[in-house]
Amino acid sequence: MKKVAVLGNPNTGKSSIFNLLTGLRQKTGNFAGVTVDTKMGQLKYQDQDFQIIDFPGTYSVYPRSNEEKVVFNILKDQAHPQFPDILLVVVDSSNLERNMLLLDQLYDMNLPTVVVLNMGDIMRKKGYSLEVKQLVKHYPHVEVVDVNARVGLGKNRILEALVKKSSGSNQTGQALEAIEDLALQKRDVEQRRNKIRDLVPEILHHDSKNSYRQKADRILLHPIFGYVAFLLCLFLIFQSVFTLAEYPMNWIESFFSWMSGSLSSLLPEGLTTELLCDGIIPGLGGIAVFIPQIALLFLFLGVLEETGYLSRVIFLMDRLVRPLGLNGRSVVPLISSWACAVPGIMATRMISNWKERMITILVAPLMSCSARIPVYTVLIALVIPDKMVFGFLHLQGLVLFALYFLGLLSALLIALVLKWFMKNKDRSFLLLELPHYHMPRWQNVWATVFLKTKGFVLDAGKIILAISIVLWFAATFGPDGHVRQQTVIENNTEVVQPGIEHSFIGIFGKAIEPVIRPLGYDWKVGIALISSFAAREVFVGTLATIYSVEDPEKNEATLLEKMHRQTFPDGTPVFTLGSGISLMVFYVYALQCMATVAIVKRETKSWAWAIGQMVGMGLLAYLLAFCTFQFIV
Repeated sequence: MKKVAVLGNPNTGKSSIFNLLTGLRQKTGNFAGVTVDTKMGQLKYQDQDFQIIDFPGTYSVYPRSNEEKVVFNILKDQAHPQFPDILLVVVDSSNLERNMLLLDQLYDMNLPTVVVLNMGDIMRKKGYSLEVKQLVKHYPHVEVVDVNARVGLGKNRILEALVKKSSGSNQTGQALEAIEDLALQKRDVEQRRNKIRDLVPEILHHDSKNSYRQKADRILLHPIFGYVAFLLCLFLIFQSVFTLAEYPMNWIESFFSWMSGSLSSLLPEGLTTELLCDGIIPGLGGIAVFIPQIALLFLFLGVLEETGYLSRVIFLMDRLVRPLGLNGRSVVPLISSWACAVPGIMATRMISNWKERMITILVAPLMSCSARIPVYTVLIALVIPDKMVFGFLHLQGLVLFALYFLGLLSALLIALVLKWFMKNKDRSFLLLELPHYHMPRWQNVWATVFLKTKGFVLDAGKIILAISIVLWFAATFGPDGHVRQQTVIENNTEVVQPGIEHSFIGIFGKAIEPVIRPLGYDWKVGIALISSFAAREVFVGTLATIYSVEDPEKNEATLLEKMHRQTFPDGTPVFTLGSGISLMVFYVYALQCMATVAIVKRETKSWAWAIGQMVGMGLLAYLLAFCTFQFIV
C-alpha cells in the first residue's frame, strides 16, 4: 500500500481534497509523540491501494510551530512509519507565490509528486489565468491536476495522477536534510523566494483591478468598523436563534407533555408507568425541545466558516486579544467553545506559546457553549417578558445575546488578570492567510449541522436518560420506602401527605438548601445544580423529572407551567426576575461539565490545573450569582 502525504499551506482546501478522496473511509488520531491531530484514510483505484495521510498545514518545511515540526520530523526520516511514497501538494491557484515556496522545497526531495491546483474558480473570478505548461517546465517531474474540491470536481484526475506516479515513476526519493542553523534556513528561504518571484509572472497572469475581496476587507478588517460588524453579526445570530426557534420548540414541548399525560392515563398504574411518564419522557423532552436552537447556532457558525469570514475574525481579534496575553489563534478555540468547550480546548494545540495556550485553556469554558442554551432558554422564557424593544428587537433575544457577550467579555478580562500571574518570556506571532470570500457550500454546512446536532443530542441524551432514571428512583423512594405523593381523607377532609420531601432526593436537597437560599434558589433547584455537574443541560431534565414526580396529576402541563407554580413554604414564587437572572449568571461562570474537566487534565497533563479551574470558576459563579440576586431584590 502506497502512503500519500497530503501537504499544503493552511486554507488551500487541503482537508477538502482529503475528504474528497477518502469519503467515509477515514480515521483520526495523533502523530506519534505529539498532540497534533492527523487524519488517515484509504482508497483503492485501478487495483492500486493507497493510504492517504492529511498532514498539518504548513508554509515551509523549516519548522516554526508545532504543526510544522510534525511535518519536518516525518519528512526528514525515511524510516518513519508515516514517511510518504508519494507527495500530494495542494496549491491555492490564486495565491501562487506564497504557496510555491513549500512546493519548491518539497520538489527537492525527488519523491513522486502530484501538484493539485485548487480554487481555480476564485482565481479566474479575480482575473487570473495560469499557464500549466510553464509550471511543468520548471518542475518537470510532477503531475499537475486542476480541481475544485469545494464542489467535488477533479477526484478522478487526482486518482489517475496517483496511479501514474505509483506505477510509472522510478524516482529515488530522499528525506529532507535536518538543517538546524537558523541563518542557513533564512538564506535558503530567501533564495527560493527570489527564484519564485521571477518565476510567477511566467506562470500567472492577472488583472490589477481592485477586487470585491479588497473592498469587503476595508470594512470587515477596519480597526473600528470591523469590530462593529462582528458584534452586529453576533447580535443577529442570537436574535435569530431565539426568534426562529420559538415555534418548533413550542411544538416539541407540547408533544412531550401530551405524550406523558396520554401514556399516564392509558397505561396501568404502577412503578413502570411512573418511571416512563414521570422520569424518562420528561427528561428526554427536556433536551429534545432545544434541538431547533442548537441546530440554528451550528448553522450560522458553519456559514461564517464557509464564507471565509471566520478567518477574518481571527485576524481582527488578534489586535484586541494580544495585549490581554492571548494570540489571534486563541480566537479559534474561543469561538469553537461556543459549540462545545471540549473541541475548543483541543484546538489550543495550534498555539505554540505555553503561556498563551494555558490562558486560552483556562478561559475557554467561559464562552457559553451549546449545552447552556437549554438553561438560558428556559430561564429567559420564564422571567423575561416576551415583547419587542424599539418595535423590532426581541427582548428575550437581547438577553440571550447579553449572556453570550458577558461570557466573551469575562474571558478577555480574566485573561488579562492571568497574564500578570503567569510568566513566560517567549514571544509569539500570528501568520495567517486569509481565504477568499465565497458562497457557502451548503452540502458541507448541512452535514456539519446534522453531525453536530446529532452528536449533541446523543451525548446529552445518554447522560440525561441515565440521570433521569436515577433521579426518579431518588425522588420516588426514601428511607421508609415508596413515598409517592398522594391525597387521603382524614376526618372527612382531603389531606395531601408529604411525598417528595421525604424521598432521598428531598432529604438531600433540604440539607443543601441553606447554602443556595442566599442565591434565591430552593432545594429542587439545588438538586438540579448538582446533577448538572455531569453536563450543564441536565439542569432542565432534572427539574422536569422532579416536578413530574412531585405533581403526577398534571403531566400534560409544560415545564414552564410547572416552574411558574413553584413556591417557597411562605408562598412566594421561586422563580422571579432576581432568581432567574441569578441562575443565568451562575451558569455563565460555573464549570459544570465533567467532560471539560477531563479534557483540561489531558491537555495540561495535570489534575491541579483542571481541579483549580473548576473550583475557581465555581466560587466566582457563586459570588456573582449572590451579588446579582441581592442587587435585583
